Amino acid sequence: MLTLNKKLSLAVAIQAALFGSVYALPAYSQTTDTPNVEQSASAQGTSEEQASEQATVNDAYIEKMQIVGRKQGISRESGSATLIDELELEKFKFDDINRILYQMPGVNIREEDGYGLRPNIGFRGATPERSKKINIMEDGVLIGPAPYSAASAYYFPMMSKMTSIEVFKGPAGIKYGPNTVAGSLNMVTRAVPQVSEGMIDVAVGTDGYQKAHGHYGNTIDNFGFLVEAAHVRADGFKQLDNGGDTGFEKSDVMAKLRYDLAGKRFDQVFELKLAYANETSNETYLGLTDADFNANPNRRYVASSLDKMDWTHSQFQLSHFISGDDFEVITRAYRHNFDRSWFKINGFKGGAPVVTRSLQEILANPDADEVNQSYYQILTGRQDSVAEYEKLILGDNDRSYYSQGIQSDLSFDLDWFDIKHNVDLGVRFHQDQIERNHTTDSFVMQSAKLVSDGNPTQAATTDREKTSAVSIYAKDTMTFGDLDVTAGIRGEFIESEYQNRAPGKEGDYLDKSTRIWLPSLSLYYALNDNAGLLFGVHEGFLPTSPKQDPSIETESSINYEFGGRFNNGDVSVELVGFFNDISNLKEGCQFSSCGSDDDTEFNGGEVDILGLELTSSYTLALTDDIDVPVSLSYTHTQSEFKTSFDSGFDMWGSVTAGDKLPYLPENQASLGLGLQAQSWDVNLVVRYVGEMLEASGEGVVLSGVKTKALTTLDMSASYDFDTFGKVYLKADNVLDNQEIVSRRPYGARPSKPQQFQLGYQYQF
Repeated sequence: MLTLNKKLSLAVAIQAALFGSVYALPAYSQTTDTPNVEQSASAQGTSEEQASEQATVNDAYIEKMQIVGRKQGISRESGSATLIDELELEKFKFDDINRILYQMPGVNIREEDGYGLRPNIGFRGATPERSKKINIMEDGVLIGPAPYSAASAYYFPMMSKMTSIEVFKGPAGIKYGPNTVAGSLNMVTRAVPQVSEGMIDVAVGTDGYQKAHGHYGNTIDNFGFLVEAAHVRADGFKQLDNGGDTGFEKSDVMAKLRYDLAGKRFDQVFELKLAYANETSNETYLGLTDADFNANPNRRYVASSLDKMDWTHSQFQLSHFISGDDFEVITRAYRHNFDRSWFKINGFKGGAPVVTRSLQEILANPDADEVNQSYYQILTGRQDSVAEYEKLILGDNDRSYYSQGIQSDLSFDLDWFDIKHNVDLGVRFHQDQIERNHTTDSFVMQSAKLVSDGNPTQAATTDREKTSAVSIYAKDTMTFGDLDVTAGIRGEFIESEYQNRAPGKEGDYLDKSTRIWLPSLSLYYALNDNAGLLFGVHEGFLPTSPKQDPSIETESSINYEFGGRFNNGDVSVELVGFFNDISNLKEGCQFSSCGSDDDTEFNGGEVDILGLELTSSYTLALTDDIDVPVSLSYTHTQSEFKTSFDSGFDMWGSVTAGDKLPYLPENQASLGLGLQAQSWDVNLVVRYVGEMLEASGEGVVLSGVKTKALTTLDMSASYDFDTFGKVYLKADNVLDNQEIVSRRPYGARPSKPQQFQLGYQYQF
């Protein structure tokens, strides 16, 4: 195994070979509008020429933070790409990433808490559990707590500070890894402004909702800065049987410092980003029986009254961007720390004379026998714990993560043998780690309250997983008239290790290596200036975690897509069909899916996923002053296991060839409709999600069980008083439709009920 120093030396050597002596550290950001150069020059005392140079280099730098880029004309990019820009995000001011992504095709989601605190997101049929199969990035940098060692994303950035959301699927995603099966989600934070500007946004709403958000920034000569802070809280929409708290509060503070340097030969930007965030949420994994859900979907049993998540997250990112006449290089260094403690109910102690039963088994069939009936009565506080096996076990999943690295990306154009080439090269050295210090405590139910039984805290899982990885990619887009041919390849070279740190188990150690090259090929043919066809094929890959036995194979697939685009300025349409030929499907158990603490992974063999994605938009000029924007996204997906097998994975069980994947609706759609004038607007979005299987095969608790289809209507309206600010009203789930969105890990979980917000926004 390579030592850390050797790996760093290798990464630096590769960077030097690709980019010469230029390598420094990371960055991000975006703004929707190009700064006014004349205003900038006047306000800052610089010449118009200097301001223009600064604006140009800053715009180029901002573009490098994005995957999709801005919506300008028809894209010749290979691969399916969807962008929600700042103007779209401002319409509904969603705090929940799920509600934002429902507007995009090819996204499958398993909701959990109603607020999007810990999302479960997948693309094109990839299992959504804790978003572990997609690359989650902020400003082009991996933002998950430990993307290689523990891919499950228990941290997610606050949406209030994002100015665009990008989803990229298909062969062009070979630039982004390590997960290449499904695609990438990139969230772009606010850019340092070219002129003095700021904003204050405050809102209140039902269920004790409160929001305070503000930012201010400026550029003086070559130096720019931005400070942004947001705080969101709510009392929660669920009602504990004993009247406890089910709400949350989270805060995020971010600062950016930027220095622009426009030279005769090169233009450069240096930027430092620092951020700190925290959350306290009284969330639980404990759901309801179906009968209790039908009576009151927002009820919570008293057994979950002590459940609470606390986490803190810090970011350090430093970037350097340099551009010349025919090249651009951006280099980023980053360090993220994430510490969390989730104290929650795990289940009953069990043991003789009663066979231990999971909470899922109890809530799925509370009347199965006297034991289940007794357990159910204890969970609801109607019966006290008496026997030893009736004690409740609560666990504190205390974990510490870090993720750090340095990455460089080079782009340049050249003409070679009379062929135009657009070349992208990149290299990243990355390290991440998770340390688990899990403990358990035993409680008894007494008079509808959880009371400690007095026994000392017991150690549960005490281990460490660590990964060092070097990633390389190369992509060349060759233009032959109306045809673009893009060939790409990605290399992932992963060294990982697992160490059991429990006393007496230090010999439980595992290290392993993964080496893989992932090719891609895509074509784009321009039919005319407004329309084109695209085709792509690429190899998909998902690594295994460090602690998994080498007999658990990595997930691998060959993914195809074919489609077309049309955009004439008024009408925009993209229709893409995709086929994922998965040779080995890999899944794993976490508390969020199985109620298990062991993070065991399973192989599922061959699976086919076939689908169709539609994105379209049109703006009708109703009058000279009023526009009617209309948008539609639709996804149809089918899946099928190709072989029969028996699995210990709770979402599979005994699978028969032809069975479908869980939590993958066949049909999803989102229809947006608005009325927009210069000073006011009203917007509606109707969302439909079809029914979903809770488990694929037979022989597991939720075999044959489905979630029902759900239709939701969201609304927003605003009036701009010009210099006096803007007032807005928004309503989530106007029709107050609630259904079971999942029965994992323990019982039925509801979608968010009807909620209203009233806010005021002032820009200066």
